[in-house]
Amino acid sequence: MTHDDLTTTLGNIPLFASLNVDELQVIAHATHHHRLRRGEILFQKGDPALGFYYLIDGQVKLALLAPDGHEKVIQLIEPGMTFGEAVMFIERPFPAYAEALRASQLLFIPRTPLIEALDGNPGFALKLLAGLSTRLHSMVNEIEALSTRNATQRVIGFLLADHGLDDPDTLSLPASKALIASRLNLTPETFSRVLHDLQERQLIEVDGRTIRLLDRDTLLGQEEPG
Repeated sequence: MTHDDLTTTLGNIPLFASLNVDELQVIAHATHHHRLRRGEILFQKGDPALGFYYLIDGQVKLALLAPDGHEKVIQLIEPGMTFGEAVMFIERPFPAYAEALRASQLLFIPRTPLIEALDGNPGFALKLLAGLSTRLHSMVNEIEALSTRNATQRVIGFLLADHGLDDPDTLSLPASKALIASRLNLTPETFSRVLHDLQERQLIEVDGRTIRLLDRDTLLGQEEPG
């Protein structure tokens, strides 16, 4: 990837929308382009967070291993998403590991040029704070959902979420059922059972990894705890 390509790609990241070309070029000079094979580890839990990442294409999971050896998926990273900003600024190590679920391209943006950009651009600082605040709000909502919703409500919430598709009533599962189940703090067996039950009730139709919502209104009514 050329320097001009890097500058253009950085300019398309919402976080950098308030930066001018000169500021983007400074960051581009320090930015590294990475390619990962499927199954390759980007960083391990405990590695120093010296910057953050932007996923150009592919898919990455952030996960932890529980003491019993079971994996807990924290987040599935899709193209256009950034990750690692929060721990970078507090100079703490990564709290989870990152693994490519398929061949992926990423940018690594180091901390130092970002700090320099923050010093001279209040708009950038506000944009960054807004992004981190949005992510914190999303995490609080997720913790609430996992704490107060049963298995069926969690699965329905996932199915009704905005997946950025042209047809919101038809979605292709973005990862394996086991990974999605872990993301929802469910066993794969429970996730599959809930899908089967919803299909038996003619609320959804399952065809492999493609799921069609047949009765959105009824699903909406059953998403929240009663």
